[in-house]
Parts: sequence; C-alpha cells; structure tokens
Amino acid sequence: MKTVVLKFGGTSVGSVDRIKKVANIIISYVKKRYKVIVVTSAMSGTTNDLVKKSKKISNNFISSEYDVLVSSGEQISCALIAGRLNHLGYRSQSWMGWQVPILTDGNHGSSRISKINKKKINKFLQSRGIPIIAGFQGVNLNNRITTLGRGGSDASAVMFAKFFKAQKCIIYTDVDGVYTTDPNILKKAKKIKVISYEEMLEMASLGAKVMQPTSLQDARLNRIDVDVKSSFTNKEGTLITKRKNIFNKKTIAGLTSTKNDAKVTLLGVKDKPGMAASIFKPLSKNYVNIDMVVQTSSGNKRETDITFTIQLDDLSTTLKLIKQNKKIKYRDLIVNKNVSKVSIIGVGMITTPGVTYRMFQTLANKEINILVISTSEIKISVLIEKKFVKKAISALHKEFKLD
Repeated sequence: MKTVVLKFGGTSVGSVDRIKKVANIIISYVKKRYKVIVVTSAMSGTTNDLVKKSKKISNNFISSEYDVLVSSGEQISCALIAGRLNHLGYRSQSWMGWQVPILTDGNHGSSRISKINKKKINKFLQSRGIPIIAGFQGVNLNNRITTLGRGGSDASAVMFAKFFKAQKCIIYTDVDGVYTTDPNILKKAKKIKVISYEEMLEMASLGAKVMQPTSLQDARLNRIDVDVKSSFTNKEGTLITKRKNIFNKKTIAGLTSTKNDAKVTLLGVKDKPGMAASIFKPLSKNYVNIDMVVQTSSGNKRETDITFTIQLDDLSTTLKLIKQNKKIKYRDLIVNKNVSKVSIIGVGMITTPGVTYRMFQTLANKEINILVISTSEIKISVLIEKKFVKKAISALHKEFKLD
C-alpha cells in the first residue's frame, strides 16, 4: 500500500462540523487503499488567541514556554479528528511532536525538522491505524517542545512525506488551489493546474499566501510533489512539482502584489566603499529584512542616493537605527508608506526575450510610474504607488494572456 500525507489547515478544522468533513476526506483515502498520515494545524483563531494571552502575561515571554503555549492548539484538533474517526469505526490516534518524536534543530519559534522517528508510526500504520500528527511542532535535543514558525504545519507535512516516502503530499486549505493572481484583486484570476517549485517559491515570497517559502523550499530540495486543494469543495487543486513535469509552459505563470511596504531614501550619502554596508549592517543585526535596493550613480563622484524597501512594520525601527548611526551622513531622509510591489513570475521568461519591455510598456500605457525595479532569473518586480495596484495587475494579467 502506498502512503499519502494529508495536511489540514486551521480553517479546515475550524469547527466541529468542519472536522467531521475532514474525517470523511481522510476515510475516502483509506477506501482507496492508502496508508494515511494526517498532519493538522490548530483550529483557526486558536494560536492567535494563545499569542494574545502570552502578551498579557509578559512583554518578554520566555521563548521556550512560548513554544509550549502556542503548540497546544494542535493537540485539540488532533484529538477531535482522531475521536471522530474512532466514532466512525476507524482506528486512529493523536500524536504530539514529542511522542513520535519529531526532532528539530534551531531556535525556539523558528526550528527546522532534522529527523522523524518512523518506528512507532510505521507500526501503527501496519496495524491499519490512522495517525493524526500535530503539525508546527517538534522537540529539541534538550527534550523541550519547539515550534517551526509561520506555516509550520505545511513544513511538518512535507517532511513527513519525505521521511515516509509518501506518493502524495496534499495540503487542504480554504482555497481550491493557486491562482494567477489574488482573486480578491482581480476576478479574472485563473486557477493554475501545475506550477514549478521555483515559480511557487517566488510567488510565496512576493505575497502569495497559499504556502510559506520555507515549506516550499523543503518540498523543492526533497523533490516532493505538493497538491494544494480545498477541504470545502471536490474541485481539482494545483500541483506544485519540478519543471520537467510541466509540459504547457507559459511565459508568465502568475502575478503578485504586496500591501505592507515602505520606501526609504537617503539623499546625499557619501559615495565611497563600505557606505552601503554601514547603512544595512545595523538593520540586519535587528532582523530588518531589506527587499529592493537602488543606488543612483554619482554625478560628482562625491554623493549618491540610496533607496530601499522594507516591511511597513519595520519602519519605526529602521528610522531609529538610521538616525542613531554615526557612521553615515546624508542630506535628507525621505519615507513613502503608500507603495506596493507588483511582480510577474514565470520560468518561461528565461528563454523569452522582450518580457521586461512588455511589462514596462504596459504600465506606461496605463500612466503608472515605476519607482524601483528588481529582477531575478524568473521574476520582475516593480514598486509603484499603492493606489495603482489593481490597475497594474489587471493590465499585466491581460498583457501576458492570463485572462
């Protein structure tokens, strides 16, 4: 019998009725003669509620206890799913990370799975049992509970698929797949049937919220096909796989946009070696993620302007660090909070000339000014005024025949 890993997100297990539906989905795979491993998130809203409680207790809640606290939500959903399956006549049992055990490395709150002990789970599967695994968590070498960070349950599912050599890893969520762009922004957005790891990684890192980049990276490194489906409908989902499995390659697979950017510009910075490093070093030490960076060429070879983008949430920290930085001097500091990044993604652009021109000309035709440009092998990102995002997405979606 082949193994399948089914992962259910928080909205999929968000109520008793939804958990009953999840149990029926699990049973459908058992009837197809699969060995089924289930990985579940906490019920929607549970983890956020636990985080709020921790903040009421302490402004500096100790990280090891924080992991114990926020990982407890998965215990509830595990027990409810297992309880329902047993009620329907199927042998099932819940497993916390420490019971498997799922071994992790790294810091509390951002650990990564290094090993999964297969012995107990394999024995349970061979006795026709259905293990329900708590996602998002593991245990470190000190036998303390750890968590895997945002999207950690997806990472748990991917790693179970790796260690148990599963034929499929299916992520059940509240959307029925990956779309060419956010359907909330553009109604003409279309579901993508098959997408490469690389394209999906870029889309996730640029704003698409179906899966977190770390989980996709694990899937890519271990060559695990991931199917994203809705637990609320019976529609086909989106398969995330390697490039060679995709036969109908479009130039552009999808578009993304962001909602939480800020642009910072330092005018009149001294044009000398090491100045950019002096600006960004304190930001790096304080975990401020720098995204797009542009440095203008110096006309007088004495001064230059440096522009970069960050998350809006990091703006106050960034401004404070820049103003405290005695190693840099500048004439003026300009901030723009009303910006968004719009990106086109597709492996097809590697072999297709003219993509950059088409993107820029399409935006120009709509009188949308480009503030900053960033590119990679399979994506082009531009920073524009936030008010033009919907117009830009609509025009680019049409230009690259995604309608």
